[in-house]
Amino acid sequence: MIVIKNLNKAYRTATNTVTALENINLEIQKGDIFGIIGFSGAGKSTLIRCLNRLEEPDSGSIEIEGRIITELNHKELQQARQKIGMIFQQFNLLDAKTVFENIAFPLKVAGHSKPYIRQRVREMLELVGLPDKENAYPSQLSGGQKQRVGIARALVNNPDVLLCDEATSALDPQTTHSILELLQDINRKLNLTIVLITHELDVLQHICRNMAVIENGRIVERGSVDKFFLNPESDTAKRFVSIIEHYRNKRNVIEGMGAGI
Repeated sequence: MIVIKNLNKAYRTATNTVTALENINLEIQKGDIFGIIGFSGAGKSTLIRCLNRLEEPDSGSIEIEGRIITELNHKELQQARQKIGMIFQQFNLLDAKTVFENIAFPLKVAGHSKPYIRQRVREMLELVGLPDKENAYPSQLSGGQKQRVGIARALVNNPDVLLCDEATSALDPQTTHSILELLQDINRKLNLTIVLITHELDVLQHICRNMAVIENGRIVERGSVDKFFLNPESDTAKRFVSIIEHYRNKRNVIEGMGAGI
């Protein structure tokens, strides 16, 4: 379970202060696939990066599986991060290392033995459907394969939570679908809590059960994904839903014209 209380974050320069997060309060149940949606600049990336303190919040608390992350010292935080996996939009793979070496990297940092590392990496390659790619380099992989390697690396330490920072934004629709199916399968098999930020409604609708809407650094709506689409309350939610309805109507018109030819 993830509990966020009164979380605040601002960026300060010599001339002004920009508030990125303001009084965020949120609970995410264990085993949920939870979406956080908002337009660019709303604060969603800052929020997810605060969960493992890649961004340091100014105030408030974050509790993950009973540990208050915001109270940990550097050494304790390094240990806690082993149980908080993260995947990124641009994959963040090491180009000079093989797939095997990329996935093994967190295990080496944690000091595990070579036999354990070999066994665990191969288990992860099987899980993400890339058992034949351990000796390949990132430059030899497709975008979807790179993201699968990123997922394997994020899961190799048996995390309690998987954070997904716009994890499908750089992928084409077909590849996005396959990655979302993989995440759902992992969620079922491992009972892993997944927190996913996105500005793509199809991603939210396909994979998430519950969600929150962030607007100008504040949570303005939360609830089930069904409620979001059937009865949006916030201005941001209404704008998102109106956008998807516009494109669906446009697509229906085009398909109708094609059928009449």
